[in-house]
Amino acid sequence: MTKTQTGLAAAAVLALMAGAAAAADEKSDAAPAAKEKCYGVAKAGQNDCMAGPGTSCAGTAKADYDGKAWKEVPKGTCVTIKTPKGMGSLTPKA
Repeated sequence: MTKTQTGLAAAAVLALMAGAAAAADEKSDAAPAAKEKCYGVAKAGQNDCMAGPGTSCAGTAKADYDGKAWKEVPKGTCVTIKTPKGMGSLTPKA
């Protein structure tokens, strides 16, 4: 193999690798993971939204695991999340 052939072969391999990486990136961007609102699992100041009276939205929960504050979690996992105040809920908790 000549230097030119070796260089062309190396360039071809690099091009194939770059193409495969780009295809993998496109595939991961195509379908974002499904999420659901999960109440009662956010730590204070880490909720995504709705934390009851006197709060405006994200990051405003004043207490850990507030049953009125929610956080987005992967779909199907909410009710399996255990906290010191009980399990996560798909609806607000009192």
